[in-house]
Amino acid sequence: MQLLLASSSSYRRELLSRLRIPFDWAAPDIDESALPGEPPADYVQRLAGAKAQALRAQFPQHWIIGSDQACVINGTITSKPGTVAKAVAQLQQCSGKTVQFFTGLCLLAPDGQKYCLIEPFAVQFRDLSDAEIRRYVALEQPLDCAGSFKVEGLGINLFAALHGRDPNSLIGLPLIGLLELLRAAGFEPLQLAE
Repeated sequence: MQLLLASSSSYRRELLSRLRIPFDWAAPDIDESALPGEPPADYVQRLAGAKAQALRAQFPQHWIIGSDQACVINGTITSKPGTVAKAVAQLQQCSGKTVQFFTGLCLLAPDGQKYCLIEPFAVQFRDLSDAEIRRYVALEQPLDCAGSFKVEGLGINLFAALHGRDPNSLIGLPLIGLLELLRAAGFEPLQLAE
């Protein structure tokens, strides 16, 4: 099996490496804009498939993994902050609320068949003071993370509870779901591990 991760994300590469299945990776070049009125779950599923499909011609013999995530705050898809000011503002919006995350996952077979799922996850934030938020952002610099936090790091300080089957989905690649898709495609992941 030749496996390809359609992502430039170091976070997704680190997660996939935990499965000990050899893989290559490449960055897909797609437009990640949401369509007018597109629900978050549809948005992430469409982008996950588009990312995998974008690399099909270049890697025709590979099984290609596409994944995309959306953070939904107050009913609106929120992008990665990119700046300290935006990260602080996003976390201020999240304070005391439950924020929804959707991760779309697509496994594209060499013959074009797609195995897909959407992994929902909810993060319940504590009531956060501005000082806590600013200190957290200064320490961890989560500027390239949906939701402006790193659950695998100091971000755990911000939460009252996590709700979902796979916290890896918050980092960008739901491993439980990916293993399900590999099994649905006829593979036994432990047999592929090295």
